[in-house]
Amino acid sequence: MSSDTGLDADPTATAEPLLVVDGLTIDLAGEVAQRGILADVSFTVAHGESVALIGESGCGKTMTAMAVLGLLPRGFTVAAGQIRLDGRDLLTSSQRQLRAVRGRSIGAVFQEPMSSLDPTMRVGDQIAEARRLHLGESRRTALARAVELLDRVGIANAARRLHSYPHELSGGMQQRAMIASAIACDPALVLADEPTTALDVTIQAEILELLRELRREQGIAVLLVTHDLGVVADFCDRVVAMYAGTVVERAGVDELFADPRHPYTRALLDAVPQAGDPRTILPVIPGRVPAAGRFPGGCRFEPRCAHGGDPRCLAPQHETAVAARRTIRCARGADGDAVAVPGARGLTAAP
Repeated sequence: MSSDTGLDADPTATAEPLLVVDGLTIDLAGEVAQRGILADVSFTVAHGESVALIGESGCGKTMTAMAVLGLLPRGFTVAAGQIRLDGRDLLTSSQRQLRAVRGRSIGAVFQEPMSSLDPTMRVGDQIAEARRLHLGESRRTALARAVELLDRVGIANAARRLHSYPHELSGGMQQRAMIASAIACDPALVLADEPTTALDVTIQAEILELLRELRREQGIAVLLVTHDLGVVADFCDRVVAMYAGTVVERAGVDELFADPRHPYTRALLDAVPQAGDPRTILPVIPGRVPAAGRFPGGCRFEPRCAHGGDPRCLAPQHETAVAARRTIRCARGADGDAVAVPGARGLTAAP
């Protein structure tokens, strides 16, 4: 197990970060048992900070988020590691204790609000339910607070929308209602899993601005699961790049976008279309993410890497600190060798 605090945390700070994921390893039990579906995943989220988990589909981003929430699918078990929220070990908590954490200390916003909102309940009742359960408020008091929350997330005529069912709201309004539900009990952390993917670009910008305001005004930390690097550059403080169930690079958003150190991170940035660059062939990463149980014995990215074949890549890779608050899982990068992909252009983080 690798300790993460010294790598990500501010060395001048004495308090532990809000969320610490340290050496998280997840196995799949049963007839098709697979070990190391997630392997040695480590990162932190400080109070009020926004951290992104990025990578292609199948890289373990959502699995990591579900582990934080204590909602792993049946058959998946945590084989090693720790998850601590404000000093509390979530992996040793009972289901009753986890239910008290979810909604109270951690709010969740998912990609498809219609899959998360109960179609048989009015929106106001769904928001009020969290306050009644966790804060012990009466229905009348909780509904009054629900109106305030709907108004806070930018839903017009909040008192009227309180009585709407989810299908009576637009996609953007549904997502705003999900955010209102997620922040109903003033959580310290909001876990947002692809919260803007199903929305058009105008609504995406509005949702991101709403989350930014909540961070600024209420000090909420955000763990953002996304494959949209434009959103990451615009919204996040730090980035955790994942590939095939492992963390391959961790860095501040400015550092990572300016100088990605891992070949996979470099390839991800290079594959993003750039404005003002017409008639340019868009680079792609060859191959695909390996299925669980078919991971290479050495570097999991080696078969797709532009530098594949290096003997150093055939051995298991370990996460190495290459600068303050920055790590990579690449023997070449740790040795100081170039990891540039031919034609790499990169993105620029928002000022």
